[in-house]
Amino acid sequence: MNATNTQHILIVEDEKSLSGLLQDYFKASGFNTHTIARGDEVLAWLEHNKTNAVILDLMLPGLDGLEVCKRIRAKSQLPILITTAKIEEIDRLLGLELGADDYICKPYSPREVVARVKTVLRRTNPDANTQSKPANIELLTDRCRVRIKDQEIDLTATELALLKLLMQSPGRIYSRNQIMDNIYSDYRIVSERTIDSHIKKLRKKLDQANPDHSYVHSVYGLGYKFEPDSE
Repeated sequence: MNATNTQHILIVEDEKSLSGLLQDYFKASGFNTHTIARGDEVLAWLEHNKTNAVILDLMLPGLDGLEVCKRIRAKSQLPILITTAKIEEIDRLLGLELGADDYICKPYSPREVVARVKTVLRRTNPDANTQSKPANIELLTDRCRVRIKDQEIDLTATELALLKLLMQSPGRIYSRNQIMDNIYSDYRIVSERTIDSHIKKLRKKLDQANPDHSYVHSVYGLGYKFEPDSE
């Protein structure tokens, strides 16, 4: 079987029913798991144990998830997926640039959480090179093109930079401000509508090349993300 059979997930969640449900789904997908219900126990556990990723709730007794995330990130690049019950909280977290690898809003589907973790692990695990490149899509940076199912599509320089940014972290939500900061090297000031316009044109080109899959998704109130074709 694949590498996920030996990978480990730390679930930091104080709702026992929810952490138990996540454990069941991860175990069914071949992962080992451990659960912690208090934020102030996470760092000590990590000092003596290894895990491949952390699912971290924000509202925790002892020490809140925000502080736990900061302390983990100060010591390592361990993949962190933050969960919260407030969509506006995710918007604030994106602005804080905490270094989390993904943000998931409650209520969520446990199946989706497992899928998001797998995406993050493929991206951060250098040994998973057989799965690291999204199927059916490849950037041709030197030619300012993208290849989808053997069809090459011309992109503008801005569209290329935009797609490159989104593709480097599949599933991650980028706010409009983050997109502006990353694709404009001269730090020019542009409006959010300008970003939306570039996204619309890019999405149209990608959808025409592969009508069966939508690569670029808008996340209401938050921004945009790239979802690879699972084929």
